[in-house]
Amino acid sequence: MDLRFKKKKETLIVFIKGELDLHTSNNLRKGIENKLQENSSLKNVILDLKGINFIDSSGLGAILGCYKKTTLRGGKLFAVSVSPQVKRIFELAGMLSIISVHETFDETKFNFTNSGY
Repeated sequence: MDLRFKKKKETLIVFIKGELDLHTSNNLRKGIENKLQENSSLKNVILDLKGINFIDSSGLGAILGCYKKTTLRGGKLFAVSVSPQVKRIFELAGMLSIISVHETFDETKFNFTNSGY
């Protein structure tokens, strides 16, 4: 899994490429945690999932952990470029009630240009 991070104002954008599973979910969790610790002004997190080709329960757990950290900061968690398969997994796991899913960055209130991958 490849992770790239970008900061825009008070939002951390995380570009994720590869599989988000038992072997890689801890990297996502630690990466986001480190970025949030480095910059206390970050509140919101946008996960760009365009590059995700597989996600399992460990990946969902990492995303849930990210949700908890953002809400403790008074922020929100968004996902963009979610494939129909991953969106279906979110739906089955009940994640759509805690994460705001959008097709593009333009659909979020942040209006960022996608420049990750």
